[in-house]
Amino acid sequence: MEGEILPEWAPRVTQAKIRRLYELDALGIHDEELLDEVGYALRARCQSFIAACQATGGQAACPVCGELITHHRVKEEVLRCPACSWELTWGAYFATIQHHQLSGAEPVLALFGEFVTSFPAAATPAEKMLAIDTVVHGFHWYYKFGPTRPVAVNLIEGRLGEVIAFLDRLSLRPQSTPGVQEKRAEWEEKSQNTRKWARKPEEPT
Repeated sequence: MEGEILPEWAPRVTQAKIRRLYELDALGIHDEELLDEVGYALRARCQSFIAACQATGGQAACPVCGELITHHRVKEEVLRCPACSWELTWGAYFATIQHHQLSGAEPVLALFGEFVTSFPAAATPAEKMLAIDTVVHGFHWYYKFGPTRPVAVNLIEGRLGEVIAFLDRLSLRPQSTPGVQEKRAEWEEKSQNTRKWARKPEEPT
């Protein structure tokens, strides 16, 4: 196969779209088109995150046909797809993942995997809104400290401090979807451990 075909990952979702979704929800308005646009963009990002983590764990998906290629995470190793003959070094493959907020441990993978399944199954606009709200207010976890970095930095454009400030400002009113205000209180409590990080320079992961 001539030339290099690199894996592509779904981008993080813009703050503007999520902000608009919450503004409308706070007015009691469920814009189903916007709900689907935001929800499926987040779902695609979650799927990319899961695939990237799988690749760094030794099972890289071929970007041409999707075949999984087992490898040993050696930079010079050439990944060769047995199904379509695509090939690329692991170093070049990994470069598309590194510094793009595409890494995390099992609790995050479980959260994102649940959203990948639950969002398409949501039967009502309220269920879709709650699914979105739950995933964007999730956290990375460390067994010694509990919740650490918000997963929103993996899903929404912006650096850590910017994303925390963005979530803090999302519109909430009595008309918001039931459950969203309760999630805000939980978010504020769990995010206290990470706010000091937001005041420091951050390198993307």
